[in-house]
Amino acid sequence: MIIAKFYRRKDRYFGFSLKGHAEYAEAGEDILCSAVSALSINTVNCLDRLTSDRLVVCEDDGMLKARVSGMISETSHILIKALMIGLTDIYKEYGDGYIRIFFKEVK
Repeated sequence: MIIAKFYRRKDRYFGFSLKGHAEYAEAGEDILCSAVSALSINTVNCLDRLTSDRLVVCEDDGMLKARVSGMISETSHILIKALMIGLTDIYKEYGDGYIRIFFKEVK
């Protein structure tokens, strides 16, 4: 199962983490893992290329973590929210047997 977590401070999303595998199909054939990978990699690339925010990215043992450090631009907030919308749509289509999404308010 893929576990997605989104981190928010006040009214802005500033980061996310993804861990696990959907196990929807065999390795190399899993359209859900492919979709989540494409969305998350695109989000990280867009955060890097389309904003001047300080981005911290960590990949370790099957987990991807990305967060904006310091001030969060409106563009970063929108890009992370777009990822959340994409993953939520996958959840709605395929159910919580493959992906779960959590939200955490950070002070």
